[in-house]
Amino acid sequence: MPTTPSGLRHHATALMLAAAGLLLASCSSAGPSSATGTVEVRIFGASSTRVINDELAAAARRLDPPLDVKINNDGSGTLVTQLLEGAPADVLITADRRSMDRALADGTVGSPQELAHNSMVMVVPAGNPADVGSVADFADEGVDLVLCDPRVPCGEVSERLIDANGLRVHPVSLEGAVGDVLGKVQNGEADAGWVYRSDARAAGGDVEIIEIPQAADFPNTLFVAVATASPHPAEARRIVDLLLSEEITAALADAGFIPAA
Repeated sequence: MPTTPSGLRHHATALMLAAAGLLLASCSSAGPSSATGTVEVRIFGASSTRVINDELAAAARRLDPPLDVKINNDGSGTLVTQLLEGAPADVLITADRRSMDRALADGTVGSPQELAHNSMVMVVPAGNPADVGSVADFADEGVDLVLCDPRVPCGEVSERLIDANGLRVHPVSLEGAVGDVLGKVQNGEADAGWVYRSDARAAGGDVEIIEIPQAADFPNTLFVAVATASPHPAEARRIVDLLLSEEITAALADAGFIPAA
């Protein structure tokens, strides 16, 4: 039967729609996504892991094929909430098991692995202007102490250490990320703060370290997992493997972490 002009128009329209569909599909595939033409992997990393950001990014660029990483550092609880609310991420690193277990229960990550361990220390500004000698100096309100909020891993560990040492403390603020605690001490906004050993080491000469009794008995464990909604699951898995590699394990150790066995 001869094809009518109307039929030809419908056929042409169908071909155009099919071509448009193929184009959209190719644009949405897990292909190159950064300005360099390499795949960009988004990492949601606990605040304490920011000290290895540069080493991790450089190591990812040396992979074959190379990967770009975009890192969002924040408190573990905040990152887990952002992930649950649909924030785009490929890899999650938490500073404790509780936060990772929450993400696992929510179905936003799969198969977490231990990455490293960390412990708490007290830091004071260089020169120790408030003459803080030990954690016992917080029995009165004469010293401005800053701690992490108990809802984040560093705050939970701090509470356990306070109880273990029988301390009475009156923090002037509770921060949502360990980096914020360190910043207040470095800027002279606080006389002392409790942070991870890795944070204290990264601060160098800006702070002085005072040991917290029994801190070794209350370590935090970092966990890493691929996000289930990752648009680049294969590349995300490569980043997890990189984090567990000898190169990044060495960087973690240099930063003050104890790599997981």
